Amino acid sequence: MLLAVIFGTAAAALLLRLLRYRKQIDHIRTQLEFLKAEESNYLLTSVCAVGKTGELINILNDVIEDLRQKQRRLRNVNQNYRESITSISHDIRTPLTSVKGYVQMQKRTDIPEEKKAEYLGVVERRLKELGEILNQLFEYARIEAGEFPLTLERMNVSNLFTEIISLFYEDFSGRGLEPQVEAAGGALYVQADRNAFSRILENLIRNALVHGKGNYCFSLKSYKGCAVISISNDTDQIEENDLPLIFERFYTTDLSRSRRTTGLGLAIAKEFTEQMQGNITASLHRGYFTVEICFPLLCHKECSNITEGDRT
Repeated sequence: MLLAVIFGTAAAALLLRLLRYRKQIDHIRTQLEFLKAEESNYLLTSVCAVGKTGELINILNDVIEDLRQKQRRLRNVNQNYRESITSISHDIRTPLTSVKGYVQMQKRTDIPEEKKAEYLGVVERRLKELGEILNQLFEYARIEAGEFPLTLERMNVSNLFTEIISLFYEDFSGRGLEPQVEAAGGALYVQADRNAFSRILENLIRNALVHGKGNYCFSLKSYKGCAVISISNDTDQIEENDLPLIFERFYTTDLSRSRRTTGLGLAIAKEFTEQMQGNITASLHRGYFTVEICFPLLCHKECSNITEGDRT
């Protein structure tokens, strides 16, 4: 009789436990079905504490939160992708539309030959702009895909600095501008890929030309074991809230995109700089915009962080 009571009590306790498990599982299933059907910040809850179902619920909630974060990132990526496609389409369509218009003007018989020659010059400039846009897009795609191999070598950055600046002499003189150039005396050697380093400087100077308003200053100095290059200019387009985004691909402060720029120049400069173990920063002080790159000198093992306070 005693055994019967014991077995009966055990069976009743087991049945009760099984019922609690079933209630908990049904509750979890109902919540999961709701989460599957609806987009919500809702998390799983427990209807009754039984066994290790509480641990299971915690694990499922972690999985749900992780999936939600991935979904948010994916939505952001898709949004950025759509915006990028729109920007690229605009950047390509603008010079093509201009070229089409001037080519049509060339066909008219009532236009003097000197005017046609002028239009032809415009067409050539627009095609050059289009070529630069496509080259930047192709270059950035190769960099992101890891298809732009770098060959690091001992390089005299002092010579390359003056060489690249000289390439833009006509661009500045054509606007009646003469940038201030400050170069450290003697050779400064860094470990870098010459083509990539050249592209960094070209992009920074070109960005200054497109968006700057004057008061250009290009400097190269040795500072705390680093070769530091600064490209500075006055600007009325950049604000403090632009700085965190200034190196993002396709980002441009020219919202109308009237300056025919892809917003890839600084992004490419950043990618190359970081791939060669350098550092690139941007700052704004009372309308004076500065982009600075820093590479460790070969005679030093480390490159100390440079701050505006240290330099001043």
